[in-house]
Amino acid sequence: MVAYARDRRRFLLFGRRRQVDTETHRHRAEVLLESLLTLGPTFIKLGQLLSTRPDVLPPAYIDVLSALQDEVPPAEWSKAKAVLKEELGPVDERFASFDSEPISGASLGQVYRARLERGADETDRGGENTATPARADGEGGREVAVKVRRPNIETLVRADLRVIEWSLPILLYFVDDARAFSLENLAEEFSKTIREEMDYEREAEMLTEIRENFAGDDRFLIPDVIESHSGPRVLTMEYIEGTKINDLEALERKGIDRTTVAENLERSYLQMIIEDGVFHADPHPGNLAVTDDGRIVFYDFGMSGRVDPFVQDKIVDFYVAVANQDIDGILDALIEIGTLSPDADRGVMAEVMEIAIQDARGEDVEQYRVNQIVGQIEDSIYVFPFRLPKNLALVLRVATVVEGVCVTLDEDFDFISVATDYLTEHGYREESIRQYLDETGRQLRRSGESLTRIAPKAERALDRLDRDDLYVRIGLEDEERIFDTLAKRLVYGMLLTMSLFSTGVLYALEAPRGSVVAAAFSVIVTIQLYRSFRTPKSIGARPQFTRQNLRQRRGEE
Repeated sequence: MVAYARDRRRFLLFGRRRQVDTETHRHRAEVLLESLLTLGPTFIKLGQLLSTRPDVLPPAYIDVLSALQDEVPPAEWSKAKAVLKEELGPVDERFASFDSEPISGASLGQVYRARLERGADETDRGGENTATPARADGEGGREVAVKVRRPNIETLVRADLRVIEWSLPILLYFVDDARAFSLENLAEEFSKTIREEMDYEREAEMLTEIRENFAGDDRFLIPDVIESHSGPRVLTMEYIEGTKINDLEALERKGIDRTTVAENLERSYLQMIIEDGVFHADPHPGNLAVTDDGRIVFYDFGMSGRVDPFVQDKIVDFYVAVANQDIDGILDALIEIGTLSPDADRGVMAEVMEIAIQDARGEDVEQYRVNQIVGQIEDSIYVFPFRLPKNLALVLRVATVVEGVCVTLDEDFDFISVATDYLTEHGYREESIRQYLDETGRQLRRSGESLTRIAPKAERALDRLDRDDLYVRIGLEDEERIFDTLAKRLVYGMLLTMSLFSTGVLYALEAPRGSVVAAAFSVIVTIQLYRSFRTPKSIGARPQFTRQNLRQRRGEE
């Protein structure tokens, strides 16, 4: 905390920002990682959420904290078995077999592989989106995955959330306004999300709804819920085997077209967010797999969300603007949806968006252009211009993670081209064109009406001018707060003069204590006066997360 505070102000209460290199960031991130693991499940989950928030943390932290996605220590089997017994009854009686070694460890629970008694699952089957159940010769019924909440996790989470709530105001003091906005929303989102993730009945409902939305689509597999073996703290689903989606060598050996998988993955999330309004919100590689015939399997619906119609419409506007390479349309959509500050420099942001689109298409970005734009950002942007509203946090998190998975599958993957094809196929671009034509027609009609009113108004103005009865009111705008700065300097100068004079008089009158106080006051006023002459420092922009960066990191590995 102290180190972060000194990054903002070198001497805590005053001073310039410190420049921190990548190695220092990485070392701090590793210390933070160890601390989160030590603090337990709630903070592990917080670290997982932070690992997808480049608007809050530098890239080095994102890289290090991403290790939390799959590397979570499991709870003891005896404690998990006690939870199973309380929820379902004795494990030996409810399951034909149960593997006590978890196949997946999560921060709030863990997943075990088991087999139901023959016939126990028949009433829970249904739907077209069903995988062929895995079986062993002569052994029981369908194989299932059993998700068990960590024992006594509710009390621990409540206590940890109180700690985070109390710590947040202190943390907000050390960040700028835009990051403070993102951090406050992050805290609210985390509190809501972690409570929802502990609710396995909600997870079962969301899983079932998303599964129904993909019924009949043979490109995707979503596990079926076994309601007879599920409860508030236990969720039993059919077990679907698959190759982890980022295991590129295994996918190549099985002859699976990775580009097709990436395209299908993006299309699935476009459908969930734009059309269905309910989506799987945790698409990291540990929760995605690919079957031998190339179908995508989704796991773990604890983190899932809904999108309201307003956000859906604005996301469509954004993608349509991207598809049309309409930079102004992109910026307007980002401002309307609340992710871009209205005060941001549109000229600079337009160039940033051009590079972002070029990179998203998988094209190489010329380094000189990156350097040129970074220079413009450092010259003109003093406050981080992007922010993350509460209703968009999960959506943007999904978009970021899905693009990362798609680029892992195919480093030349054209994210925008696939989104454009999807929008065209579903008629969104045609609808956008119709809306544009309608709006243009309305504007032309209003322009015509305005033209008919101009002549009478101009004549009245000229008459008043002829009678010397025309007054002009001028309002002075001071966006740079120049007058405010000059007033401060004038006040500080007067206070400094007075304090120096007082110091001399008190010293001459042999009042050492008074002269020391006056001298100290003079020093404080001098510091404030000096600070009023300093120019604001930029956000220290650095290019991040481009395809070139990704290729370079892979080459180094």
